[in-house]
Amino acid sequence: MAPTVLITGSSQGIGKATALLFAQKGYDLILTARQADQLQTVAQELQNLGHSAPLIVTCDVKDPSQVKTLVEKALEYYGYIDVLVNNAGIYASGPIEQFSLSDWHQVIDTNLWGYIHTIDALLPHFLQRRSGTIVNVSSIGGKVPTAYLVPYCTSKFGVTGLTESLQAELKPKNIHVCGIYPNLIRSSFMDKAVFRGKDEEDLKNRREQLDNVLKAPVVEKPEDVANAIWDAVKNQKLEVMVGSANISQAFYRLFPGLIKWVSRQTLKNQDK
Repeated sequence: MAPTVLITGSSQGIGKATALLFAQKGYDLILTARQADQLQTVAQELQNLGHSAPLIVTCDVKDPSQVKTLVEKALEYYGYIDVLVNNAGIYASGPIEQFSLSDWHQVIDTNLWGYIHTIDALLPHFLQRRSGTIVNVSSIGGKVPTAYLVPYCTSKFGVTGLTESLQAELKPKNIHVCGIYPNLIRSSFMDKAVFRGKDEEDLKNRREQLDNVLKAPVVEKPEDVANAIWDAVKNQKLEVMVGSANISQAFYRLFPGLIKWVSRQTLKNQDK
């Protein structure tokens, strides 16, 4: 029987690239996201490439009842799940005082609670089988604190803590847990990103600033992260830093104060 992988946020970007790669490696796929039409597009692309049709389940990972239904449908369809790739996420940028509590909930409920919900729903299956792999796609923002990304970094540091503590507990039970740490990725994540600013001009500048960064040739692609995820699963790695994230982490370890200052100066825009 082919191994199976459940990928959240698989309608675009990193999730889509991961689905394509794991299909090439012979996996059966469970794809989930909120947008049914985009999931259908990914499914059609997979079939056009000669792969089997994936199981598609629309789901908002912020809702634990929807996640429970997702896992139930996947287990009913395939009978087992080998790999969970937690990928669904949202980016947020702006001065901390401009974020409402609703913004905070949107970011943390997606980036952290969304991962907790899928793990909670699938872990009993892994424990019963004494086998399974959990891949949490975090961010360099979960290793390096960055000014003007406070809600985002808070959520990603949470993912890092979740990942590392799960590793400590689940390794003796033959459940492998890995964290993936990319830098900014050239993808369509800006479509659902949260931007806040002092005024409309500041808001516009923040969007344009990120857009310009993503156009730089050194920025990694979703396929780079997908390859890191495959490397983690195949070689049972505890963490994989993707491309330029290695440099960011190394500089922060050597010059933490300087890196924080640079992030303030780079991202403050109209903030005083």
